[in-house]
Amino acid sequence: MLIQCKKDKEKVAMGLLSYLPDFKKLDNLRDEIELNKNSEEFRLFLYRDDDPNFVGVMGTQWDNEFIVVRYLSLVPDYRQAKTESKIMQELASSNPTKKITAVPEYIHLVKYLTKDN
Repeated sequence: MLIQCKKDKEKVAMGLLSYLPDFKKLDNLRDEIELNKNSEEFRLFLYRDDDPNFVGVMGTQWDNEFIVVRYLSLVPDYRQAKTESKIMQELASSNPTKKITAVPEYIHLVKYLTKDN
């Protein structure tokens, strides 16, 4: 289940973001949280599957037509195609009027939006 990150879950998001090399530095991490907190264009989503704990975080950028996936960070036990596919399909099904794409580093996630996956 994808849920938009709220203030009470910021520390969870920071922990999940710290798996990504760009967010190893605390200043970068704080800047990213602030960017997503103070903008309608940038949105942060937390993901949990059957596990009661959150196991992933996805950063997105929104405009009138598109949602751009900026990054996806998962805890090590959930770094598999099955989880990535569930997240992408949930994002698409909850936003049927938007086209979904990704930055070059995460463009491989777009393949999960085809009917074959």
